[in-house]
Amino acid sequence: MKIVKSLIKSGLALGMLLNVVNAKEVNFEGKTIEWIIPFKAGGGSDKWSRFYAPLLSEALPGKPIVVIKNMPGGGSTKGANFFAQRASKDGLTIFGTSGSTQFPYLLDDKRVRYDYKNWEVVLGSPTGGVVYIPSNLGVKNINDLKNLKTTLKFGSQGATSLDLIPLLAFDILGLDVEPIFGMKGRKDGRLAFLRGEATIDYQTSTSYIKNVMPTENEGKIIPLFSWGILDENGDLKRDPTFPNLPHLGEVYEALHGKKPSGNAFSAWKTFYAAGFSAQKMIFLPKGVSNDVLETYEKAIEKVLDNENFKKSRIINLGVYEQTVGKKAKKLKELATTVSNEDKQWVKDWLTKKYNVQF
Repeated sequence: MKIVKSLIKSGLALGMLLNVVNAKEVNFEGKTIEWIIPFKAGGGSDKWSRFYAPLLSEALPGKPIVVIKNMPGGGSTKGANFFAQRASKDGLTIFGTSGSTQFPYLLDDKRVRYDYKNWEVVLGSPTGGVVYIPSNLGVKNINDLKNLKTTLKFGSQGATSLDLIPLLAFDILGLDVEPIFGMKGRKDGRLAFLRGEATIDYQTSTSYIKNVMPTENEGKIIPLFSWGILDENGDLKRDPTFPNLPHLGEVYEALHGKKPSGNAFSAWKTFYAAGFSAQKMIFLPKGVSNDVLETYEKAIEKVLDNENFKKSRIINLGVYEQTVGKKAKKLKELATTVSNEDKQWVKDWLTKKYNVQF
């Protein structure tokens, strides 16, 4: 028995040694990595990727050049389909998603030719969002919304994009909001707002901090509320990046005198979790080797430990935890899974409200 145990221990040790030997680091020296972003330049996803790109370049072995390739169209499905069909398996092609990529997938959009199950996530990047209006409407806080008689216009990418979250939220609150569809990204929505073509807008946390806060400081806009964040029990709490702003549930209670409940709010929370808890993710394609995957995971961990990253993450990303490895995989599952009940409710709502056909 001692001999058998000794052999087993030796075998286990050898197996562990082989695993270490087999996990080869991939060197990208002299290479160019193409990072596909399925949105136009200047939007939140584009800025997020350009923040991470030089850090990722520095952290990957061989310090390859990381080039952002913007591929807008189809509510981000064009770029996602391209990645699913054409991405190389050598680690030289990566993909950045957002909620606008998750939602068409979750809602069985006919344009979708990709499956998240086939992709390897290497970074999960949560975010939040802030809703704001012009300062000339006479609304100074959420309580004033009761007296607002004006129809608010909202520049939207489309009802099945990430804009599903604000559109459903406005409906739940009972606000009179008319969407202007056809925006190619949240940047377009923001610019329409600045031109006076829209009178209510929201931006993800990163974009709000960098692009809208200066306007807020000038007194030209009024931030109304944030979406909030969901705790481990699924309850809404204030967004830690914007602790002074009420969350959606607080706004509902201020307007209606009771806490939000029912199918609409349940569906909103489910899709909010899917669209914002891992709002942006970096993926490697189906079929990539474990060597490439582990090399990227170690590089991301190195980025998150980088002092320059730690100094600049709040202004660029907010205070949300960036995740890699098992945590990123868990967030991916959360972002790409909804219950059949909530999915059907949202589909019925989209058909009734915006004539979306499934």
